[in-house]
Amino acid sequence: MTTLKSKLHDDLTAAIKARDELRSSTLRLTLSAVAYEETAGKEARELSDDEVLKVIVREAKKRREAAEAFDKGGRADSAERERAEGEVLSGYLPQQLSDEELTAIVAAAVAEAKAAGAEGPKAMGAVMKIVKPKVGDRAEGGRVAATVKSLLAG
Repeated sequence: MTTLKSKLHDDLTAAIKARDELRSSTLRLTLSAVAYEETAGKEARELSDDEVLKVIVREAKKRREAAEAFDKGGRADSAERERAEGEVLSGYLPQQLSDEELTAIVAAAVAEAKAAGAEGPKAMGAVMKIVKPKVGDRAEGGRVAATVKSLLAG
C-alpha cells in the first residue's frame, strides 16, 4: 500500500527528472511541512495519510491566501506563481464540492438546526457542527462559513 507521503516523494522524484521546477519546488515545500509536522511534537513520529492530507490542505490554503495578497498588492506574477503551486497541491486533495452540492448540504443543516431550536447567532455554530463532518476536506472552512452565513441571512 502506498502512503500519501511516499506518493509525494515519488512525484517529487519524477518532477525533478522531468525538470518541472514548479512541481518539484511545491512538492519539496510540502514535504518539508510534513517533516516539520512529524518532528513538531515531543517525539518524532510518522504522520498518517489523514494528517499528511491536513498538511496539504493547509499548504494549499496558504497559497490561495498569498495569491490574494499578491493580487491586492499588484504583484500579478507572484500571485500567478502561488495559484500554480495551489493547482499542483489540489491534485492531492479530495474532489472539492461544487457550490450547488455545498449549498444543498448547508440548507439541510440549516433546516435541521432550526428544527432543533437554533436561532440568531447561535444558529451559525449549530449549523457548522452539522455541516463539518458531512463536508470534511471537500470544502474549505471559510467557504463553508460564507455559505452558512448567506443561507442563515436569507
